[in-house]
Amino acid sequence: MPRAVLIHGCGPSCTAGSSLLPEVAPDSQVFVLSGKLHRDLASRGGAHVHALDGGSTAERVFRFKQRVDLLDLNTVTVLTSPRGRGLMTRYQQLLFTAVYTFKYKVVVDVTCPGCTDSAHPDSPGEGVEEEVRKFLQQLPALRGGVTVLTSTLIPDTFGHGFSTREGGVSYIPTLSSLNLFSSSRRRDPVAVVTENRRRLAVHGGFHPKPLHLVKVNHASDVWVMSKAQPDSYDAIVTDQSGVVVAAPGADCMTLLFTDPVKKVGGAAHAGWKGTLMGVAMATVKAMATEFGCQVRDILVAVGPSVGACCFTLDRQEALQFVSIHPDCVVDPESDRPHVNIRLANRLLLQRGGILPEHIHDDAVTTRPRVTLCTSCHPRLFFSHVRDGAHFGTQVGFLWIRETEDRPEDGPEDRPEDRPEDRPETPLIF
Repeated sequence: MPRAVLIHGCGPSCTAGSSLLPEVAPDSQVFVLSGKLHRDLASRGGAHVHALDGGSTAERVFRFKQRVDLLDLNTVTVLTSPRGRGLMTRYQQLLFTAVYTFKYKVVVDVTCPGCTDSAHPDSPGEGVEEEVRKFLQQLPALRGGVTVLTSTLIPDTFGHGFSTREGGVSYIPTLSSLNLFSSSRRRDPVAVVTENRRRLAVHGGFHPKPLHLVKVNHASDVWVMSKAQPDSYDAIVTDQSGVVVAAPGADCMTLLFTDPVKKVGGAAHAGWKGTLMGVAMATVKAMATEFGCQVRDILVAVGPSVGACCFTLDRQEALQFVSIHPDCVVDPESDRPHVNIRLANRLLLQRGGILPEHIHDDAVTTRPRVTLCTSCHPRLFFSHVRDGAHFGTQVGFLWIRETEDRPEDGPEDRPEDRPEDRPETPLIF
């Protein structure tokens, strides 16, 4: 199986990795990371040996990852020194995920002080995280600037928004560009997602407030932030200012709940399973039970999510929605009926006492749209239904403002005001 080989030493003059080159399989793609000797090796190595350019090690490792992704390789062999292994392990943790398998082959260069000096004052990975952070912060945004959708239903007592896929630094096509969730099963690493979240926070107005993202369980558990945090849950409610609650979504709904009377807010993730299990009303009940909210005061904004136009389920699963209302299943005789999970949530909320006019979803035509179909708008949103297993993630976010934190009135971000024919950003080097 073809693999990537990275030659790396512990410093500019270290030749430890180079000495292992004869052991490399002939079909491997070989990359040299740093040092004059390594670059000389690349210049003599032929078509399958490449020198990595960049002003810092973080940049060169990032360029290496881009080449690995372009070649669709998952296995990386690192030829390095003992100290070089410590450095590369830290870069690996920040810039790669469990999708990639790393194997290290270590040798000592007896002429290199870094290999032979056992009295280094610093740890091998010291400073790597800061170097990676600074490098990612200076990368240009892909797919234009960050764009956030906001609901006119939610009052200025709260800051909030629904992210789109624009303005981040994720370069893999299905994750490009403002992917906000790092998964061990996908290629977008934690450092890149952290930078995307920082850019969203700066644009959305909540930087540097901490972001609390629900730990999705596809059920109806609610974390009340003043209590111990469970291992998994699909909604958060709080009356604390200075913190941001958020729910992820890529077809599943992100719902934002606000009570402007009690100054309580919440965020929930509602997929089809969570909808059937009643996560929306579980969030409302937690606000009422824990904070004394009156259901009639609660406002609910529904973010971008897959519409009935694009969402289907196996017939047995789809017909469970008939018990909510027959209109929730568009074509019940089909083998894979289309299901309207937005309508299902609206009906469940209304039956629970939420006023119809206090729900902002695709049924509302008198406000700017925020509940667009994620599958139908590939330039604006990620979608599991459309993109498959390697999909990116949006979030809906909310926080309770301090009095001095309230913004002046300004224009809203509206997707219908922007072109959707921008070309997909390719892999870059």
